[in-house]
Amino acid sequence: MIKSILQHLRFPFSVLLMPVFLFALAELPKQAFNEKHCWLLFVILHLLIYPSSNAFNSLQDDDKGSIGLLEKPLPVVIELRYVTIAFDVAGILLSLLINIETAIGVFIYIVASRLYSYRPVRLKKYPVTGFLIVFIFQGYWIFALVQYVALGVSFQHSLLMAICSSCLIGAIYPLSQIYQHKQDKEDGVISISYLLGYNGTFMFSAFLYLTGNFIFAFHHLQTGQFNFIVIFNLCQLPVILFFLNWFYLVWKDRAQANFKNTMRLNVISALCMNACFVILYFYK
Repeated sequence: MIKSILQHLRFPFSVLLMPVFLFALAELPKQAFNEKHCWLLFVILHLLIYPSSNAFNSLQDDDKGSIGLLEKPLPVVIELRYVTIAFDVAGILLSLLINIETAIGVFIYIVASRLYSYRPVRLKKYPVTGFLIVFIFQGYWIFALVQYVALGVSFQHSLLMAICSSCLIGAIYPLSQIYQHKQDKEDGVISISYLLGYNGTFMFSAFLYLTGNFIFAFHHLQTGQFNFIVIFNLCQLPVILFFLNWFYLVWKDRAQANFKNTMRLNVISALCMNACFVILYFYK
């Protein structure tokens, strides 16, 4: 039971969602900010809220095939439901130590995550709606929440960079679904990747990545931070090279759109993004 619960919480998956948090910190202005509150929010999101969302998704899907970072998931146990509730409650209560607005922001994220997976609603079964939930809440919403917690209610978050974070998350999301077309369809889910097809998924992801890259470059040219653009693009080279090679392989053989290649891209992208934003955070 314990092994199944820990597996479906998928704590390592939080590393794949970490870039948005680090991005928001890297884009903070050069002034003192509330580090204690920021790192409390980091713990809340990455050790409670994200794992709870992963587990809730497993409860609703009851996947028999591969899911994010789990090639052969164990059967879901009913006790996992109580763990997700406990994690959510703990996350909201800890958020109150920051302020009520942060707790509301975390609560709204939880609601969006539940509506995405919950069987009677199940927004994930609609390709565009499911995509937009991830695009908005795993990108823009978290970015804005981190910057609010760092600098308080009087601070206006970096609007362009929040949109940029959504584009970067949005670029990865369809590719994370590309190996699940058959499994999703059998479960009544029409993913954005299934709608676009194999080649269309790669093209759409490339468009979103290039859009995010353009926004990033435009913003930092405006602020005179050309070095940020250079560092960002150098850090992305391994991701771009893997993406192009994988696209070529899938173009020739659809069997290459598999779990292992999907997870390789996710891990390479997350590690490169995390490294990039840590460098930018200390560079500024």
